[in-house]
Amino acid sequence: MVAALELSKISFVRDGRTILDSVSLTVEADQRWLVLGANGSGKTTLVRIAAMYEHPTYGSVSVLGQTLGTTDVRTLRQRIGYVSASFASELRPALIALDVVMTAKNAALETWWHQYDEADAQQAQRCLDRMRIGHLAHRTFGTLSSGEQQRVLLARSLMNNPSIVLMDEPSARLDLGGREQLVEALSELTLDASAAPLVLVTHHVDEIPPGMTHVLFLKDGKAMTRGTITECFTAENLSECFSMSLHLQQRDNGRYSAWAQ
Repeated sequence: MVAALELSKISFVRDGRTILDSVSLTVEADQRWLVLGANGSGKTTLVRIAAMYEHPTYGSVSVLGQTLGTTDVRTLRQRIGYVSASFASELRPALIALDVVMTAKNAALETWWHQYDEADAQQAQRCLDRMRIGHLAHRTFGTLSSGEQQRVLLARSLMNNPSIVLMDEPSARLDLGGREQLVEALSELTLDASAAPLVLVTHHVDEIPPGMTHVLFLKDGKAMTRGTITECFTAENLSECFSMSLHLQQRDNGRYSAWAQ
C-alpha cells in the first residue's frame, strides 16, 4: 500500500540557515502523527513542505503516491486538508462560514473565483455540522470567536473528503475556552477509525487530542526520535526535546499534561 505521506531525508536551507536537516517521516493510511518540538525546531516548515507550499532544498517528498516536482501541485492540494492558524488572516471577514468551507473545493478564498452548486453547499454544511458548528453557517467569519474560526477552518479542511489532513498549530492564538473547543473537535477526527490519516504539529502537550498513534520529536531541525505514542511519548524524550526536566502524565480522558520538575 502506498504511504499517505513520505518525506525522505528532507533538508531546508534559507538565507544560509539550516531549518530542517535530513528529516524523514512516513505516514501510513491508518496513522495519526504528532510532530512535537520547541519554537524554531522546524515544525511549521516540515508541514508546509508536506502540504506542498514549500520545496525542500534537498530530499524527496511524496504525497498520496505523487512526488513533488513531477505532479500538478494545485490539483494534488485539493486532496490535502491543510489547517494553519495563520490562514484566518487571509480570509475576508465578511465571508460567511459556509462559503469559507465551500471555497476549499477549489482551494480558493472567494466564491466568485469559481462556480458552486447546491451539492457543494450541502457538503460544506455537513462539514460544519461534523465540527458541531452547523448553526454558524451564515455568520460572517469576522464576527466569530477565535475558537469558532478555527473550527470553521477545520471544517474547511474536510470539504473535499481529503486523503490526508495536515494541521499546523491550529490552536495558536486561542484562549482556554477556544482551545478546549478545538481539541474536542479534533478528537472527532483522531478517534474516527475511518477518517483520513492526520499530522498534527504543536509544542503544547495539553493540546494533544486522544487517539494520536505516533510521534516525531524535532529538535534544532533534526529528527530526535520517532515511533509509536506508547513507546516514544515519554517524559525522558519530552525533556530532551525541550532541554529541561519535565514530568508527563496521561489523564483518564486520554489527554496529557506536562510540567517542569
